[in-house]
Amino acid sequence: MAVPKHKVTRSKRNMRRAHDAIGTGTYEECPSTGELKLRHHVSPDGSYRGKQILKTKAPKAATETAAAE
Repeated sequence: MAVPKHKVTRSKRNMRRAHDAIGTGTYEECPSTGELKLRHHVSPDGSYRGKQILKTKAPKAATETAAAE
């Protein structure tokens, strides 16, 4: 089994760990809805790169008010 010859100093240990921190995701604004979304993902309304990919259901509140009228 490999055994280190010298103790790793706090400075060297912390420099090595400098890149291990979890960063925030890169978000961009959806051009159709204006909501934030992850890059290279489908937007909340089901569109991707300007094309409608998924059919989305209308929110419950909108369907209930439309049915009541």
